[in-house]
Amino acid sequence: MNRKVVLVTGGSSGIGKAIGIYLTGKGFKVYGTSRNLKKQEGFKEFELLELDVTKSDTISAAINSIIEREGKLDVLINNAGVGITGPIEETPITEISKAFDTNLNGPIRMIQTVLPQMRSQKKGLIINITSIAGNMGLPYRGIYSASKGALSLVTEALRMETKDFGIQIADLAPGDFATNIAAGRYHAPANNNSSYPSYSKVLDMINTDVDAAQDPIVVAKKVHSIIIKNNPKVHYKVGVFLQKFSLFLKSVLPDTLYERLLLNHYKL
Repeated sequence: MNRKVVLVTGGSSGIGKAIGIYLTGKGFKVYGTSRNLKKQEGFKEFELLELDVTKSDTISAAINSIIEREGKLDVLINNAGVGITGPIEETPITEISKAFDTNLNGPIRMIQTVLPQMRSQKKGLIINITSIAGNMGLPYRGIYSASKGALSLVTEALRMETKDFGIQIADLAPGDFATNIAAGRYHAPANNNSSYPSYSKVLDMINTDVDAAQDPIVVAKKVHSIIIKNNPKVHYKVGVFLQKFSLFLKSVLPDTLYERLLLNHYKL
């Protein structure tokens, strides 16, 4: 059987792991990635390759390995990402740069590396996992929103640039899902030295929302539905009704009224 070969970045946990397990169960040959394979010795759900999206040499090595083994790469799912919270004024530029290097430059590095192979195949699919938060500027999550929003715009541009090569590109924006993103997220210190006393309260709300969020298998099922489509759309959303409805409200309400709704939601 000529199974489709799928590469999922950040596949050792959270949404990436759920995607890998689900697609494996659907008969795909799945490769995931982890920055440090030594920490994944008990991982058996699907094969992991060592890859850091901020390091081009690891990207080339992993993708070349897949092509040598399989002779092709059908689907790239750019899932690896990092969280970052804090008042923009109090977030170090070095941390902002790290977030953009992972959330935006990382997927671009992956895309630049796989496109020659997909172009030679005259087919391929790239799914960029962005975020519903990338469609709006959220208080104390502005950098995260900006990095994911930028990747969404890159998706739009790439679709037009690659339309003659048989390559399909889509953007899937999840809302809040139960993952361990908070554990690896950079938090600007929420303490008495901050000039933004409301930050601590909003941070607690953000973490509570993640803890109570949906199972990431919902995202995995949506990814599968995109893969099996003949002509995927540009943008897809997955999440609870209110999160998706907030995007509709943003498209129809005056900016200041929508801003007021967000302020009320965060009790600011």
